Amino acid sequence: MLTPSVKIISLLSAFSYAMSRPTFEKAMTLLYGAILAPGRRTISAILRVMGLSHEKHHERYHHVFSRANWYCMSLSRILLSLLVKLFVPNAQGVEMVMDETLVRRWGKRILYKGIYRDGVRSTAKAPAFSPGIRWLCVCLLAKVPWCQRRWALPFLIVPVLSEKVCAKLHKRHRGAVEMAGECIRRIRRWLPDRPITVSADGEYAAVELLQVCRDQTPPVTLVCRSRLDMRLFDPPLAQQRCEDGSKRRGPEPKKGDRQTGLAARLKDGLLEWQTLTISWYGGVPKVLELLTGVSLWHRQGKDPVRVRWVLVRSVKDPKTQKTPKSFKPCVYLCTDETATVEEILGWVVERWNIEVTFEEMRAHMGLETHRNFSQRSIGRMVPCLFGAFSLVVAMAKTLHPKSLPVQKSAWYKKEEPTFVDALASVRSHLWNSMSNEIGDILPVTEDIPSATDAPDLDATIMDVPIVGATTGAEADCAGAGDGRAAFTNHTHSSINDDPHLIPMAADTRIRWIIGHFQNLLCYA
Repeated sequence: MLTPSVKIISLLSAFSYAMSRPTFEKAMTLLYGAILAPGRRTISAILRVMGLSHEKHHERYHHVFSRANWYCMSLSRILLSLLVKLFVPNAQGVEMVMDETLVRRWGKRILYKGIYRDGVRSTAKAPAFSPGIRWLCVCLLAKVPWCQRRWALPFLIVPVLSEKVCAKLHKRHRGAVEMAGECIRRIRRWLPDRPITVSADGEYAAVELLQVCRDQTPPVTLVCRSRLDMRLFDPPLAQQRCEDGSKRRGPEPKKGDRQTGLAARLKDGLLEWQTLTISWYGGVPKVLELLTGVSLWHRQGKDPVRVRWVLVRSVKDPKTQKTPKSFKPCVYLCTDETATVEEILGWVVERWNIEVTFEEMRAHMGLETHRNFSQRSIGRMVPCLFGAFSLVVAMAKTLHPKSLPVQKSAWYKKEEPTFVDALASVRSHLWNSMSNEIGDILPVTEDIPSATDAPDLDATIMDVPIVGATTGAEADCAGAGDGRAAFTNHTHSSINDDPHLIPMAADTRIRWIIGHFQNLLCYA
């Protein structure tokens, strides 16, 4: 069993309150294995990398997701409190991003499966559809000390099922907008005193969701992209009273006169546009022309909601006096009327960090490689994988509070650390804890043969027991300062005969071999 440092143990011990002690011990084993596993994140692969391939009761680790009694929302709340404590100072507000991602799955036994538009494989002209499960992910925007870009750390992940799947499961259908509103209510209950800002895509530009954000105490600021054909109105005028001073009969008006549409304002040459240079995607400065205002957004059958809108278009080419076609005019909404244009556009640009998280999850954390089939296990495995992503960053922050080691090569110069460097640092820490335990359990004898009797190093890795020793020079190369060598006197014909014994020549050779494989596996 791995024994990480005290800092890591104290960080992860907060989750012990959400489950029983046996379940928590198995969950920590699965977490360490999910971090160390270089490929697929199946339970079997995790047990192999943890050295539990000969575990007789291996089904108990599967039961952590399929039968154990614990609640995902409790873990999400604990994870959010840890991330806020590590990355957000007390005096600052909490900024979050929210979006959906499709986890592709196949098979008749997967009840949550539906057919959805695949944003990764689709293009503007040819949309692609794939079977899978759609997940709504809410991430915390964290300022890590090693990178200028803020990282999106997932902490709340819920499935968004289609109408056909809900009818099959006899559940009430709740779309992405309704699920997003439920997530925002939960987050406000978890952080009752912090200012919260949520950036979302255009799919969440709905009057119902904006009204949910404004109804919270204190209100939650939502920033999202909208359509140019939205209906904007002036505030309602005061209702006229009767001659005797009493109120007139009938409901009070909820909106005033309708304003000029945003599409018409783009064609109006008499309007004065504000020119502003902001840091666009990738940190590239971009010159934009802006129009902003505060209006009531109304849709049929819904109460109007008060929003600040920002109409954005690119600057015209001074030679052709035409707007570039690569940048189409767009409008952004914000529920905070006092927010400035720079703040709104800054929140819009920060939303792209969640797309980076989705890509790194698929590349380094084995998303879409798990093979759970039970309904309860599917609903837990994906949120736990996203939570492991955030825990890796939290562990790296705990181990390296100021600077993070960066993988460098002659053909690629990395300016800033990425998630793969954070994962490599945590893996190195876990491998070192495992190698220290292996070195402590090695049997040591007094008879040390000469160096000429030591066999070739390549044979050490094979399934043949080796008896030999190393010289002081070899030990120095291996990283052992005292040059001490130890060997085993066991004569097993294969390492598979006794899985608890490691027939290596010396502890220095073992540490050399383990260190060699650490370098290979940390960046796998």
